[in-house]
Amino acid sequence: MSALAHYLEEEGLPTVAISLIRPQTENTRPPRALWVPFELGRPIGPPSDPAFQKRVIRAALRLLDGKNGPTVLEDFREDDPRSVPDPGWQSPSTEVPAGNIPSITLAELMEKEIQRLAPLHERWIDRRDRTTVGLARLSIGECAHYVASWMMGDVRPSPWTDLSSPMMLRFCVDDLKAYCLEAATGDLKPSGKQLRDWFWNNTATGSAVRMMRKILQASDDERLSRIVSNFMVPAAQIKPDD
Repeated sequence: MSALAHYLEEEGLPTVAISLIRPQTENTRPPRALWVPFELGRPIGPPSDPAFQKRVIRAALRLLDGKNGPTVLEDFREDDPRSVPDPGWQSPSTEVPAGNIPSITLAELMEKEIQRLAPLHERWIDRRDRTTVGLARLSIGECAHYVASWMMGDVRPSPWTDLSSPMMLRFCVDDLKAYCLEAATGDLKPSGKQLRDWFWNNTATGSAVRMMRKILQASDDERLSRIVSNFMVPAAQIKPDD
């Protein structure tokens, strides 16, 4: 995107970028960029907070009225209001796997967990009339089964001609994560860290994704190995034995 921004500037079109990874932006040096201290995937801040998001967008657009580069990089001074833990939030009851258990057992626990979370996720949709689940274009149960099959060495082909098997696997994992996090949010507004810590450390689904990543990293399929290494578990949640 930084290279594209330079090209557009050469054609007379002013640009401004929003940066989530400051060192990367310092290296790529776009003409103008606003660094924001938010988690990946939320460049303008938390969802369902339009007033805050407008402040981020306006701060970015103000760079167009300021000094010229060749590179302008400024920081957004406000933290994500959802970064503060909600003391009233209680995570859903889940069966946390203990110790080293067989992959088939963990896969079964994951599929049962997804079923138990169904009423909570239905409530999420009823109250908000939306969901981010759906990348894989499968039911959430089918996503869980697809991931479970890969965990047990059954390399399943993608059901869609426009998606490779590795990308299908990635999208199923993304849908499972979104499903669990939406189900767990409830009526309160837990911080992103609260939700992430719960998912990766206290659910069978998070443990299953960790195990699958560890298994498939050794795959001879370079593309598959790269996808599971880089896009399955956030860097901050990777443990030494992962």
